[in-house]
Amino acid sequence: MKKIDTSEQYGQIIQECKSIFLDKMHDYGTAWRILRASSVTDQIFIKAHRIRNIQTQGTQKVDEGIRPEFIGIVNYAIIALIQLELNESADHFDLPKKKAEELYLRYFHAAKALMGDKNHDYGEAWRQMRISSLDDIILMKILRIKQIEDLEGATIMSEGLDANYYDIINYAVFALIRLSEENGIF
Repeated sequence: MKKIDTSEQYGQIIQECKSIFLDKMHDYGTAWRILRASSVTDQIFIKAHRIRNIQTQGTQKVDEGIRPEFIGIVNYAIIALIQLELNESADHFDLPKKKAEELYLRYFHAAKALMGDKNHDYGEAWRQMRISSLDDIILMKILRIKQIEDLEGATIMSEGLDANYYDIINYAVFALIRLSEENGIF
């Protein structure tokens, strides 16, 4: 039996999320650059909340499942990190496609490196978690971010916004890996 290679699975998820990010950027440009940090956080919240509603209710009326929502969470969390770096109050919002892709990959690879370190220490415990728990943790991280934003960054013990966004990326990728395994993709 072949050993599960989390790094390889993570790489496949990166490609899937990046492909959707670039396709949407083709259609919409970098319109997301207009979003304030709080608006990006709210977009992530909406997606995670919808996942929770679908899981809780067991039904949905919009013909888009939870997988695309987790992909959206990954992409918006990366957008949030890009916005933190580029400053939401920049005078111009246009971002060349090549630069956007470069920033996207830099943050995704940083999240992957963090995942590798944490997997070493935690022994891939996430593989034993329910997908609903992964979503709950994402929601908790979003609420933490909202609190930090409301405090305007004046925190006492916080790891900071970026650490929470990286965790959101990784929990969403874990959910995407688990969904892929359940559907026989991995």
